[in-house]
Amino acid sequence: MAARPTSKRQTSARRARTHLAIECVTPSLDDGRFSVKRVLGDSFEVGADIFKDGYDDLAARVRYRPPGAGEWRTTPMVFDYDSDRWIGGFPLDAIGEWTYTVDAWTDHFVSWRSTFQKKLDAAQDVSLELLEGAQLVDTAAHRARFGDTRRTLAAWAARLRGAARMPNEAEGPRVGLDLTLLALMEQHFAPDDVTSYDRELTVWVDRERARYAAWYEMFPRSQSAVPGRHGTFADAERSLARIAELGFDVVYLPPIHPVGTTERKGPNNTLGAGPDDPGSPWAIGSPAGGHSAIEPRLGTSEDFDRFVATAHRLGLEIALDYALQCSPDHPWLRQHPDWFFLRPDGSLKYAENPPKKYEDIYPLNFWCEDRDALWTACRDILLFWIARGVRTFRVDNPHTKPFAFWEWVIGDVHQRHPDAIFLSEAFTRPKRMKHLAKLGFTQSYTYFTWRNTATELRDYLEELTQRPAREYLRPNFFVNTPDILHEYLQRGGRPAFRVRLLLAATLSPLYGIYSGFELVENVPLRPGSEEYLDSEKYEIKVRDWSAPQSLDRDIGRINRIRRENRALQLAANLTFLRSENDQILFYHKSSADLGAPNDLLIAVNLDPVRAQDTLVHVPLDQLGLRPDTPFVVEDLLTGSRYTWRGARNYVRLDPRQEPGHVLRVVVGSS
Repeated sequence: MAARPTSKRQTSARRARTHLAIECVTPSLDDGRFSVKRVLGDSFEVGADIFKDGYDDLAARVRYRPPGAGEWRTTPMVFDYDSDRWIGGFPLDAIGEWTYTVDAWTDHFVSWRSTFQKKLDAAQDVSLELLEGAQLVDTAAHRARFGDTRRTLAAWAARLRGAARMPNEAEGPRVGLDLTLLALMEQHFAPDDVTSYDRELTVWVDRERARYAAWYEMFPRSQSAVPGRHGTFADAERSLARIAELGFDVVYLPPIHPVGTTERKGPNNTLGAGPDDPGSPWAIGSPAGGHSAIEPRLGTSEDFDRFVATAHRLGLEIALDYALQCSPDHPWLRQHPDWFFLRPDGSLKYAENPPKKYEDIYPLNFWCEDRDALWTACRDILLFWIARGVRTFRVDNPHTKPFAFWEWVIGDVHQRHPDAIFLSEAFTRPKRMKHLAKLGFTQSYTYFTWRNTATELRDYLEELTQRPAREYLRPNFFVNTPDILHEYLQRGGRPAFRVRLLLAATLSPLYGIYSGFELVENVPLRPGSEEYLDSEKYEIKVRDWSAPQSLDRDIGRINRIRRENRALQLAANLTFLRSENDQILFYHKSSADLGAPNDLLIAVNLDPVRAQDTLVHVPLDQLGLRPDTPFVVEDLLTGSRYTWRGARNYVRLDPRQEPGHVLRVVVGSS
């Protein structure tokens, strides 16, 4: 006969019969509904509140299972009296999903030993306590798997009973406190009330590139040095050496697929493109193919493969745009018209974000009747490019597609390729942005572009690095995008670009620029617009990378500093410090990787027009500095050194010279 399902009342009654409570297990995201995130090589710490009625001593452990493992592993937890918490941890040495939970039990032998020692110290009769201890040791002996262990424990039980009969002998009752016996019992005593936390939690482990990288966005079609000529992958391949020399890690390409001709957009998003206008690369699909094809003017599949191989040789990773939309010429329009939205007049619905219209783009209906086939086709696009050597995808507007789809497709791809990285381009409401990160997106675009004052930056960075979002949302600070040219850059000129570069690269271990940033391109389509005039989204750009206003020196310098300082490769190690002038932001980034401290004090002038000065407050205790002893700080940006004393120190920053300091305390300075 099949067993009856357990009712909630029965479950509650069973829990009521347990002595132990296990609560507030951390980290945990939405009660275990989603995975927290970590990176390969991290040490994963688990905490819990564990207690029971009475005065017995407790023991606890973290039980965990690596990706693909069938058997559980365990590691002990220790009690921290100050926090009233149990703490344990284990190393994350494999990419993928790890499972963990917490077990606890009454440590009968330690409880007995504690009471026994108190009575012994009080010179009370402990004969019965010794017999009780012998019973506990006998129990462990009976449950021991190996004969040698059983005999050893039985001998200890006999010694305890002997001490109870002859308390005044030379060995005496203190045999019960022998550390060898304690070690044996910790190893072999099987508790009878092991209680497990009522759920299993998960942590998703990514490779290091998920947490730390400098991104560079590049349109391959603009890499030709000849005005008016469409660039190719061979042209883009020649550009990689410059990007690698600047210290970038990831080269992100907007869609490289065939561009549709129907309703193709002309310069500045105008209707009626001319015969030589390339159109928007986000209008994907033509008779040459769809999302698994390459725009013929860029080259062939073999050209793309050579481009990827060259990038890898230079230490660069290629990221592709994953934009799930179609031009009117995409093969899916003919093969699967039911995958799109049908309007009452029988026409298909193009994309809109009123007042903006995108007549050259058709959105997909992810809840159509044939959605299983549609979702599978969308997943197969990712698998196709992964097979071509791509492991990173920037996902276009994921907040306009179903949450259920993203949870499924990312999970499915991660089962096959756990090293795949997904960057969410969701400029949307905060809760929607965060939910996408919970569903599995590796990294997220943020509101960094619109946070420009000291208060805005402090509040936002503390939200990202000191609150629950730190467990699952990895912010990627793009300073600009083809769609976003902020007013700060439009009005502040070259100094503003240097300020935003320094902030992005030092506040977050993940940051990116869109090509043209290094040439201080800052002309908007119209006043009040964040669109670029003559946007590269609709036309080919030919740039002079040797122009005198180039920021290449700044970019190469800050990327080198990031690679040389572990503190800039982590996110949650940020502390804002006091600056007596709010135009100068002052913060501390710290790490102690492999026991070597790496402390950086960073000051940035947020005013791109005027020089600003302030007194900054140095956390002397955290840095191990004495208040009455001078110390030297070295600016990693310029090599200059300054002698400081005490907590309050003077800083002056002129945006026409340097936008900030990245200061390292010189160890052993005086």
